[in-house]
Amino acid sequence: MAQDPKEAGAKPPMPTQRQEPPGHTEAMQPRPDHGEESYRGNAKLQGLAAIITGGGSGIGRAVAIAFAREGADVLIAYLDEHDDARETARWVEQAGRRAILVPGDIGDPAHCQRIVDEAVRGFGRLDILVNNAAYQRSFESLDEIEPAEWDRTFRINIHSMFYLCRAAVPHMAPGGAIVNTSSVNAKHPSPGLLPYAATKGAIANFTAGLAQMLADKGIRVNAVAPGPVWTPLIPSTMPQEKVEHFGGHEPLGRPAQPRELAPVYVLLASQDGSYMTGALVAVTGGRPML
Repeated sequence: MAQDPKEAGAKPPMPTQRQEPPGHTEAMQPRPDHGEESYRGNAKLQGLAAIITGGGSGIGRAVAIAFAREGADVLIAYLDEHDDARETARWVEQAGRRAILVPGDIGDPAHCQRIVDEAVRGFGRLDILVNNAAYQRSFESLDEIEPAEWDRTFRINIHSMFYLCRAAVPHMAPGGAIVNTSSVNAKHPSPGLLPYAATKGAIANFTAGLAQMLADKGIRVNAVAPGPVWTPLIPSTMPQEKVEHFGGHEPLGRPAQPRELAPVYVLLASQDGSYMTGALVAVTGGRPML
């Protein structure tokens, strides 16, 4: 029986909680659902190899679980949330696929090259790159945003995509796929997330341009634009009052669970999406992206 989408995940108000960035899954209330018990694979990515940045938790973990159950080996790139990353790797391996863990700062171009090198060395190939990692902080006014904060947000959220794509593309054959994580903020920027929202708009533009640049190589490039998603980024970067009511103002009345994003990444990475490139796919709980 079909489920009412308004009732398919936890609804606000959320319990009081606060974490330091980048946040940890175990401390969240309620725990996010990454599809651990629900995602069923259909060999859509059988024998392929993928890199997922921000793969330790949130959307990245859900995508890693889905990719593994679809038959892909997965390199999980993450900052320093070692417990979360090991848990993601456990689910990948439980699906019978190989997992490689690579911690570090993706804002460093040398580290981005290392991520790609580790994937090619470990898997012998590279078919899919998911640029998912992101950094955000909330601000009340422009003068609160220090230049170093602005630079850090761009370095992690958009510069890293350039570094990783530049390193990865030489190893990708026709049929390869790049999937970037943008946001509803690309079209509807939240003023309190000004640096983050600006990078998400840049990601949408980068995706559209890169798709055209790589079309002759047979490599597709798309982006997913999530609305509010219940991940460790939320209690670790937002004021408590916003955490409490997170997602409640969307038409569906709740935030997405990470598992609800994973099938879109599978579509864009697999042959099911073979005529999709340059797209910005909205998963926003009903908020239009015009």
